[in-house]
Amino acid sequence: MTIAPHFDSASAIDVTPEGDDYATVCSVIAHLTDHYRAQPTLEDIGRAIGRDPQELQKTFTRWAGLSPKAFLQAVTLDHAKRLLGRERLPLLEASLELGLSGPGRLHDLFVTHEAMSPGEWKTQGRGLEIRYGFFPSQFGRTLLMATDRGLCGLGFSDAAGDEAALLDMTQRWPEAHFVADQQALAPYAARIFDPARWRAEEPLRVVLIGTDFQVRVWEQLLDIPLGGLSTYSDIACKIGAPKASRAVGAAVGRNPVSFVVPCHRAIGKSGALTGYHWGLTRKRAMLGWEAAQL
Repeated sequence: MTIAPHFDSASAIDVTPEGDDYATVCSVIAHLTDHYRAQPTLEDIGRAIGRDPQELQKTFTRWAGLSPKAFLQAVTLDHAKRLLGRERLPLLEASLELGLSGPGRLHDLFVTHEAMSPGEWKTQGRGLEIRYGFFPSQFGRTLLMATDRGLCGLGFSDAAGDEAALLDMTQRWPEAHFVADQQALAPYAARIFDPARWRAEEPLRVVLIGTDFQVRVWEQLLDIPLGGLSTYSDIACKIGAPKASRAVGAAVGRNPVSFVVPCHRAIGKSGALTGYHWGLTRKRAMLGWEAAQL
């Protein structure tokens, strides 16, 4: 693996957004996760995290268009079970009213993908140039990576820092050549987290770099609609490997293009959210934010 220029977090451009909406959201999610059975009020949450209740309400409205209470309802176990069970129909009806062929089309509005060949994967990225940059997003500081064929990586850096996030991603393709290039990645950053720019006529190009099995799993993730969920066992059945739920879970965890390839929409058979490579709090944030986009 080669990285050029040498990564130096001290000299990196500071692109942290003004304000701390996501930091506040994370604190609220963490508190709600631990105390949801008590149904805490805004005042309770504010006292717990040291923030003004009215400020919390405004922050959540600005960030997702949801109150903390509505957000909590969107990411509870009961809600997940409903999505997996009898209440799939409203999502289908909503998609048809929008003139789409079905809920699977919702995510297709902004993603088109291709996979590298098994031979290219086996070289571990040898001869591949991958450009990268760090950008702000509503889910924290984001690392984006792309080849000349499209976006190939999306991760998050805040908790462990930029260098740790970069190391996490570059180790996936150890023989590739990595180049810091904010300008090349800026167009991706401008559209990935902006629903207003998710257009069928301008699909986001994504290239999947992994084993054949991993790519098949990631392609199934792309079929999970916005606002929907799928279990690891359902994904295993859809790729023709019904006994491979554990392997599917491992492949989901290795998804290199987080959010865009929506691994956060994969959950346990019971409806539990289970783990997420970039943190369970962030997974809850993504699901709650997406619920507000419907």
